[in-house]
Amino acid sequence: MTSSSSQTQIQSQKPPRKPQPPPISTTTPTTSKLNWSLNDFEIGKPIGRGKFGRVYLAREVQSKYIVALKVIFKEQIGKHGLHRQLRREMEIQSSLHHPNILRLHGWFHDDLRVVLILEYAHGGELYRQLRKSGHFSEPQAAYYIASLTRALAYCHEKHVIHRDIKPENLLLDHEGHLKIADFGWSVQLKSESKRMTMCGTLDYLAPEMVDNQAHDYAVDNWTLGVLCYELLYGVPPFEAESQRDTFRRIMKVDLSFPSTPTVSAEAKNLISRLLVKDSTKRLSLKEILEHPWVVKNAENTVACTN
Repeated sequence: MTSSSSQTQIQSQKPPRKPQPPPISTTTPTTSKLNWSLNDFEIGKPIGRGKFGRVYLAREVQSKYIVALKVIFKEQIGKHGLHRQLRREMEIQSSLHHPNILRLHGWFHDDLRVVLILEYAHGGELYRQLRKSGHFSEPQAAYYIASLTRALAYCHEKHVIHRDIKPENLLLDHEGHLKIADFGWSVQLKSESKRMTMCGTLDYLAPEMVDNQAHDYAVDNWTLGVLCYELLYGVPPFEAESQRDTFRRIMKVDLSFPSTPTVSAEAKNLISRLLVKDSTKRLSLKEILEHPWVVKNAENTVACTN
């Protein structure tokens, strides 16, 4: 599933917790197979539900490899005009090979459905873990932010903007490694062009999107700031009772830090330097990885798991 260099990178990144892995084969499904069908899989329980379909646990019959099958109904694709978006999602995700990005092994379709064959992330959504915990410790949050930053740096090198980073779109594998899972709003930029589409999730929208201005890779940097805040405080920073009020708070960068839980000045500094209205003045991904809070806490997380 990954190259030897990627496997080495996974092993060197030690997560904050390690649930027991499921009994799976170490052999990947035959990704070169051209004519997949549901007959190639033993279908298990549903493990997720999206707006246009469901995700099922499954085992490929030949290799016994455990995967997740994302089933999307063609009726819904046609009804909502998602043909182009789905094709783009599949093309982008299948081209990305990074330890912190969920692998798309392949896809197939029949008369009723389009089925994506995805890497199975045993730990489930980061969102579920966050709701269960209320908020994460600083080492744990820094570990996730560092992992995600590396994955986004890889995406940006491939000219891909994700545009919808949020806890619901981040999964954990059986060792606790973070995986970007949903590329439904991602886009591939050509040269120095920018995009105009307003997309993503309300609480995570960057000011340039709210203001219907052109945007580029820096929208992902903004969402890292929002995510870091939510991981540490349990709520997104610009949450409000109405969409209008949320938009207003985003445009004003109406950022405040509650007294509880207690969060370090270094963490607040990182968040404040990412949640900047002028996209050109946000911290770069390289600067995030070099930030004292990330360096100190990510290293401490690794040390604590030895």
